[in-house]
Amino acid sequence: MQPINLSTRREMFNDRYLIETLNGASLYLHEPIPRETVHQIKKPVENSTAGCYNLVQENGKILLYYRGYSPPSPADNPQKFEDQQTGNLLISEDGVNFKRPELGLVDVEGSTLNNVLFRGRQGHNFCVFIDENPAAAPEQRFKAVGGEGQNLLHGFCSPDGIHWEPFHQGPLKVNGMFDSVNVPFWDNYSKCYRLFSRCFVNGDGSSPYSGFRAIQSCTSEDFVRWTSPEPHRYDDGIPLEHLYTNATMPCPGAEHILLSFPMRFVPERTVENLKPYMEYPGDGISDAVFMTSRDGVHWDRTFMEAWVRPGVEERNWTHRNQTPAVGLFTTGPKEWSMYLSEHYGWDTCGLRRVTIRPHGFSSIRTGYKGGELVTKSLNFSGSTLFLNYSTSAVGSISVEIQDMDGHSLDGFNLGDMAPMFGDELDAPVLWKSSTNLSQLNGKPIRIKFQLKDADLYSLRFGDS
Repeated sequence: MQPINLSTRREMFNDRYLIETLNGASLYLHEPIPRETVHQIKKPVENSTAGCYNLVQENGKILLYYRGYSPPSPADNPQKFEDQQTGNLLISEDGVNFKRPELGLVDVEGSTLNNVLFRGRQGHNFCVFIDENPAAAPEQRFKAVGGEGQNLLHGFCSPDGIHWEPFHQGPLKVNGMFDSVNVPFWDNYSKCYRLFSRCFVNGDGSSPYSGFRAIQSCTSEDFVRWTSPEPHRYDDGIPLEHLYTNATMPCPGAEHILLSFPMRFVPERTVENLKPYMEYPGDGISDAVFMTSRDGVHWDRTFMEAWVRPGVEERNWTHRNQTPAVGLFTTGPKEWSMYLSEHYGWDTCGLRRVTIRPHGFSSIRTGYKGGELVTKSLNFSGSTLFLNYSTSAVGSISVEIQDMDGHSLDGFNLGDMAPMFGDELDAPVLWKSSTNLSQLNGKPIRIKFQLKDADLYSLRFGDS
């Protein structure tokens, strides 16, 4: 087998891509830490079905887009229902405190001093990204998609993220079912536009909605004409689950890896069975899961357990909660922030911030008795190996560089270094006789890690 060419890119331990053997160690999924509620609905510009949250960052500000108002759907006039929905905006400078700007764009009950961007059916699931395609026109740097009914998707563009116009006359040339959050972005690693949307799989053909809710993806060179969507592919033995949304994005600092945070829907479970005293319309409960991909089609589901559980709040045990918003941001020196919608359908409907260790969604974990990891054969560039890791007060990590046959290299043995301990995001590995690995550039090696009561989140090679 050819060595994996790492060069200087960061690799996270959220799949078995680098792993040859594990002994006394395992892959471990880390739940995010719940923080404060950053947004709660305010009538009349929003109501209990506010949702489809997505965020972008521009010039030091975080712009939060969402469906604000969505009236009950009258059976005799669904057109009116669609046209009354609104697309709203919040703005933050720190990712914690969000304000409603007075945009002056849409009259709501006699006043335009509100945060409503527009009113119309695309407000149902309007999803924005900042186009990093070098060929993108400056006045079209903000782009978005919004659904019309079930099977039409429209593109939009804006110079400032506030004033929007159609990007293309008529709907985009793409197939799908677009009534939940559809996630577009420019993939700077693969040099194409990507779109992750909704489909149904394993249906009986009785209707387009039979079977399991699933995720599909397609690509485009011009944001108008898209390839035929492909449903996600998983390893054999992965059971089908209802994946309602996807919140897909490239990983910051490791853009060759795509992260996805679907809301997992369990329609057969109801709040009436769990808490009979809670009167709530609609069946099903939900949580959120975590998965990764290196091509956008094949997805790794090493972690089948929930990334986010409903928890102790009763109003999160009703349908369409724990829905991750699209977007991930640095909000502190050692902190990434994401956001989850909560209490959907209740008068306390809103958005909560959660925090994650940078590049720390999952790890190689060992307990007190310790364990080992040996990587597959790999090549690298640079003079230093850097680790993102944490240990207990008695824990440690030792590192050994080996040749292809598993023999340790002189000067880079486990015994040639003081064991590492502490909690670091990007710490160099230091051997006693030499710290310069440049002599090994381009040569196939393996890395052996000996861990005790420790987590190893990611690694990279480089000069600094």
